[in-house]
Amino acid sequence: MFEFNEKQLWKERMEQTVKEYAQYLKYIFNGHLVLVFVFLLGTAAFYYQEWLNHLPENFPVNFIMCIILSWSVTKSPTYTWLKDADRIFLIPVEQKMSSYFIKCMLVSFIVQAYILFILLGMFMPMYAVLNSNSFQSFWYFLVVLLVAKGLNMLIRWHVQYFVNVNSHYIDMIIRYFVNAVLLYFVFSKASIFFILLIFCILAGLFIYYQQATRHKGIKWEFLIAQDEKRLASFYLFANMFTDVPQLKNRIKRRRILDVFVRSISFHPTKTYTHLFWRTFFRSGDYLGLVLRLTIIGGTILFFLSFGSGQVLLTVLFLFLTGLQLIPLWHAYQDKLWVELYPLPVSFRTKAFKNLLSIVLSLEGVCLSLVILIKGEVLISLFSIAASLLFTFLFVTLYVNKKRLV
Repeated sequence: MFEFNEKQLWKERMEQTVKEYAQYLKYIFNGHLVLVFVFLLGTAAFYYQEWLNHLPENFPVNFIMCIILSWSVTKSPTYTWLKDADRIFLIPVEQKMSSYFIKCMLVSFIVQAYILFILLGMFMPMYAVLNSNSFQSFWYFLVVLLVAKGLNMLIRWHVQYFVNVNSHYIDMIIRYFVNAVLLYFVFSKASIFFILLIFCILAGLFIYYQQATRHKGIKWEFLIAQDEKRLASFYLFANMFTDVPQLKNRIKRRRILDVFVRSISFHPTKTYTHLFWRTFFRSGDYLGLVLRLTIIGGTILFFLSFGSGQVLLTVLFLFLTGLQLIPLWHAYQDKLWVELYPLPVSFRTKAFKNLLSIVLSLEGVCLSLVILIKGEVLISLFSIAASLLFTFLFVTLYVNKKRLV
């Protein structure tokens, strides 16, 4: 009779995960994007230091740290490395999986604790400038963040036992505000009594959810879907550097965007235009990636006050967006019906380049508008000109170099 071995399962899953990630990371870190990131990091560090030298005394550093770090603490998933078949084969041994899931939580905590460490390290110079140039509070802040992260992970794990997704959203909202209050007290150096009181609230939430889910079973479908979603995001990123056979397209109908597609004529020369734009709006996470990069870039530009640095940062974000969109060309490489179109390949190439040009140009204009909102008209005009020039060079030179045809 087959005997379930939890330790062997954990070992196999970890080995498979490490091997799979390493397979694609070697392509990522050998690519040209590493040089871009190094350059971007060096540039960001230089302008960050310059910005700190001109930081106004009334700058709301506590509020900003509270908003961003609270989200990082609240979003506390557990990486389980479950596979689709596990919902059938592991359900009979669910009671023997506790040790497996504890190890998953420990590894997840270590990964997310490292992210918190990096984020706090980024904010501390800004905090120190406005608080007597002292970094002595760093380790105190880090300990509080790690304890809060641990409690949030425990709460999140038990919330996952609820079938109703609305319960997940309500939990996220409640914990975010609790974490925000906690961190605001910590960064404002409030009395330890208030900080302990917030920790008691988090502990109370944990006890409540633990008791409420005591007789509930693991929601295998939810855990598997979450891991597949995270893995799909990694595959989408890795697909910029090499072909990823495991990449699955996630289709989501966005009816509100149909108005843009309807404006495209039905002439045969526009066949691929329809195809690529519908894919951009509905398939994978292309639209989401563009929106996220635009929002992140706009936020950084809003707080960056150095002219040439703003123009350079705008171009770098356009480059990152362009790299994210290149895999869109291969979205139908395994679809025979696309090859049966009685149309020349030049139509397909032109449609794809037009999409890239429009998306990058619009993003460049949006980022430049952020600079304009701050009242820097001349820098905004330079940014628009640089964005349009970069878009032209990227589409005509770099994309051709990637050998799309």
